[in-house]
Amino acid sequence: MVLPLDTSPTGWVTANGKGLTYLTDPQIHSTKTPRGPTNFGARASPALMSGAFTVSTQNKNLGTYNRYLYDAAGQRMRLVVQGFHKNEPFTTDFLVDYKEHILYYIDDSKRECKKKALNGDFQPLGIPQTAFPVGQTLIGSSAPGEGLLVNIWTGNLPKKAGRFLSTVTEQGCVPVSTMYFIEHLGTVAVNFFNNVVEISDPSQLNAPDFCQQAEMDPEGEPKDFFSLFSKDN
Repeated sequence: MVLPLDTSPTGWVTANGKGLTYLTDPQIHSTKTPRGPTNFGARASPALMSGAFTVSTQNKNLGTYNRYLYDAAGQRMRLVVQGFHKNEPFTTDFLVDYKEHILYYIDDSKRECKKKALNGDFQPLGIPQTAFPVGQTLIGSSAPGEGLLVNIWTGNLPKKAGRFLSTVTEQGCVPVSTMYFIEHLGTVAVNFFNNVVEISDPSQLNAPDFCQQAEMDPEGEPKDFFSLFSKDN
């Protein structure tokens, strides 16, 4: 349940007018009192992260499991996408480099590499400054060690591509889930898990040596970020 926003000095209130204090696992969050919209928490996610997320779409019958490495300063992501296409499993390894505007398709086992031009701007994880707070809620329960305090935001995607509803941790702004509402895809659900605020092997964010001589694919760039998760791309 998402609690309603409140601008009173006590922040969030129950029906009887008393503020709520949530006790959560100290390794996840310290004791927190849900806050009002004037002090709603951080918008920037950690600059270095790794972990996994799932993507599922309404209109394309697409569902994938994805492992990722994320470098905000370098504007790079490494993605290993696993899914099914026409009842056949597939795995695709990408290096997405927005600074160089290159998308690498990597096959380490065959030491093969394909490159495509990458258009568009890097969109860092986190909450855009133009987003609006929806509410603050607790995933789990308020008992010690049984809950996670999160903030929920909504806003428009760049270039009027659609809207989003994002959930991030109150402490650290680590992504939890995002629902995208995009005309050509319908509803897109992205759910993060096993996030780690570091990258154990930064070299994975560099193109392998066998990619250096690869020629640019003349077929052109992907239509959008979500097309990376489709076998048809």
